[in-house]
Amino acid sequence: MLEEKILRFVEEDIGQGDITTLLTIPFGTIVEAEIIANESGIIAGIEEALTLLNSFDLKAGTPVPDGSTVKRKKVILKIIGDARTLLSIERSLLNILTRMSGIATTTHRLVEKLRRSGYKTRVACTRKVAPGLSYFDKKAVMLGGGDTHRLHLDDLVLIKDNHIAILGNVGQAVKKVKNAVSFSKKIEVEVSKEGKAIEAAKAGADIIMLDNFSPQQVKGTIALLKREKLRNKVLIEASGGINKQNILKFADAGPDILSLGEITDSVKAFDMSLNIVKVKKSKT
Repeated sequence: MLEEKILRFVEEDIGQGDITTLLTIPFGTIVEAEIIANESGIIAGIEEALTLLNSFDLKAGTPVPDGSTVKRKKVILKIIGDARTLLSIERSLLNILTRMSGIATTTHRLVEKLRRSGYKTRVACTRKVAPGLSYFDKKAVMLGGGDTHRLHLDDLVLIKDNHIAILGNVGQAVKKVKNAVSFSKKIEVEVSKEGKAIEAAKAGADIIMLDNFSPQQVKGTIALLKREKLRNKVLIEASGGINKQNILKFADAGPDILSLGEITDSVKAFDMSLNIVKVKKSKT
């Protein structure tokens, strides 16, 4: 399945063929190439890169393992094989590596920022991923030390504002789900007001998402749950408006989880490049 996903990327990029490469590079030319990190960070997408290279009979050697911390100018991957093939899939190969490494690096920096400040709060992503790239984006978050949250809609019951708008009541929504869902599924409820958090906890929610709360509101809601002796019965997730500038303020408010859409929906690609380092004679 992974190979099928990756080959679709290549098919989309190549179209009917790489006319530039076909017109300029002699048939049978063999090259050696290196993929080099142009900045420091966390590398992700190596498994996917190897899958792509293997699919086109390109040999890869001495790869940096997924999740590794690298410095600028580090060789990430060495490749040997047909020049035409390599040049034709170069952009697809780099797109996978740069996007996944960018997400992993961003995630790692947020996780480390919390750890250095003494917080154990988990950093999670959301489902705000590029269409068709959920697997790649979520895996990159994991490699960066973050939490993937739910991978698919069937992973977790997450009752959101629009579900409640239709049903009209938080407690009713939770009870309706609890009467039908398997014991193996946790129930999370998204709330926008302190009182709704109490209602969700009393109804038996496992996780409460405080949506677009300020750090002060998160802290106040947690204090209210403590007074009601409900805090230890639920996990608290804060989501919305959290970024690298204010993440410590949110962590200080006391939630268990901080989820950030920007990890995946506003990713800055990791800077790396593919360079031909040796050209061997053509087979013909």
